[in-house]
Amino acid sequence: MSEILLEVQSLSKSYGNLKVLDDIAFAMKRGEIIGLVGRRGAGKSSLLHLIGGANHATAGKIYLEGQPVRFTSYGQARQNGVELVYQTPQIVEQLDVVHNIFLGREICWPAAIGIPLVKRMYRQARNLLADLDLPSSMLQKKTADLNDEQRQLVVLARSLCQSPRLLLMDDVLSNLSFHHQEVILAHIKKMAREGMGVIISSENLKHLFNITDRILVLYQGKLSADQQTTDCTPREIVELVVGGSNPEQVTPVIWALESYHAAQQQTEELFRKQAELHENLEASDTLNRQLINKLSEQVQALDRLNTALQETQRRLLTKREEERKALARELHDLVLQDLLSVNYHLEETENNESSDEQRIELKAIREGIRQVVGDLRQLCRDLRPPTIDNHGLSSAIRSHIQEWGDRTRISFHVEIDPRLGRLPDTTEISVFRIIQEGLNNISKHATAQNVFLTLQRTPADNLLIRIVDDGQGFEIPPDLAYLTAHKHFGLVGISERTALLGGAMNLEVPPGGGFVLQVEIPSPYPSQ
Repeated sequence: MSEILLEVQSLSKSYGNLKVLDDIAFAMKRGEIIGLVGRRGAGKSSLLHLIGGANHATAGKIYLEGQPVRFTSYGQARQNGVELVYQTPQIVEQLDVVHNIFLGREICWPAAIGIPLVKRMYRQARNLLADLDLPSSMLQKKTADLNDEQRQLVVLARSLCQSPRLLLMDDVLSNLSFHHQEVILAHIKKMAREGMGVIISSENLKHLFNITDRILVLYQGKLSADQQTTDCTPREIVELVVGGSNPEQVTPVIWALESYHAAQQQTEELFRKQAELHENLEASDTLNRQLINKLSEQVQALDRLNTALQETQRRLLTKREEERKALARELHDLVLQDLLSVNYHLEETENNESSDEQRIELKAIREGIRQVVGDLRQLCRDLRPPTIDNHGLSSAIRSHIQEWGDRTRISFHVEIDPRLGRLPDTTEISVFRIIQEGLNNISKHATAQNVFLTLQRTPADNLLIRIVDDGQGFEIPPDLAYLTAHKHFGLVGISERTALLGGAMNLEVPPGGGFVLQVEIPSPYPSQ
């Protein structure tokens, strides 16, 4: 049997003129664990999808244990021992946990075409859940009744039920609690010792340095580094991820990866010192003064750390908006224009075609392209609404809520202060995102029929955003920690953007029902 499990040669993927992967080449041995890192849009998911059969390469070759393979589907890759686990769980909510685990790979007698051996499937599923530290009581639950973490663990159990040769994990661990992250990492190590190869995409460098043999770094669609994990440091990997060693680029990412843990440790130490101070208040005036001084120093240090974290978050949000704007421009100027050009040529071909059957087929293709163009235009608007750059915040809000109302069939009323004027770019995009997320929450959760949106300039030149709906309301106050843990980022994102602008968020449930979201942002206008 070949020692080399997987070999990738000159693998590339393009969408029109947009190249997302360019000449990727690497090999991995049986039992090897490889980490895959890169910035958002670097091509990590695209690479895993090509290897796992979910997409097709534009150029290049893939070899599995020395044999060339060209998977035409995820199912074909799975039949050859390659399992791809998506970040978003792919499950059938109407089925219970056992039948989701064995979906498409039921244990039957005679094999494949016989009667399903339900008891054997339950017994094997129970063992899989035990390996992942999940209770056997989950077996007969419908997956629709599970939380996000449990759903992801069911998908992982499905990927492991037939001991694949190669496991591809697309940023899966971020959906799990710390405990189950540790359980999965330990299980992956065990399976690797038994010969399974693993490629794991993750932004958590602590996980990758704990489990991997090598780390691949993607930068702008190219493989910029293939490093033995023992021969590099997290900072060196971050420098490769951001494409340089400039501290202004590297330091914010290092903060984002490490400083939250440091802040938590320092806060716990502060609480311990406070307890010590309380126990010894009467012991000695000198000791009291020393402890108070130490407490003051730690509080100041914590304030500095929190300030640094806020600045890091502000930089990351700004950078993310710049990347979204650049991606929207590339999609609009390259991909959309190419599709429109193709559609134009197809229309000419259709008009010149003499066969009715060919004209009908060409028309169907053009309809499909028009649908894709519409979807891409909506994606561009979501990434960066062009109206906000060309006509300002007021026009962008009116355009967005009009489109939102047409799509959701929810009636709306908008009042925007005519004195609003133009604002700094960061303020305009933050206000737009707050309103965008607020409306998105209403369409997803509120079951409302009417929405009232006001944006006004207060006498103190602050900005006041108020969104009122007549839906089912919301629990006040919301548990933002719970929402974050369960990946419900609407109010969390609004709260974070408001805090970074130095503003205040207020939530109300009126006596007659419905919900009120109010955000007030300190004056962004320059003093006269």
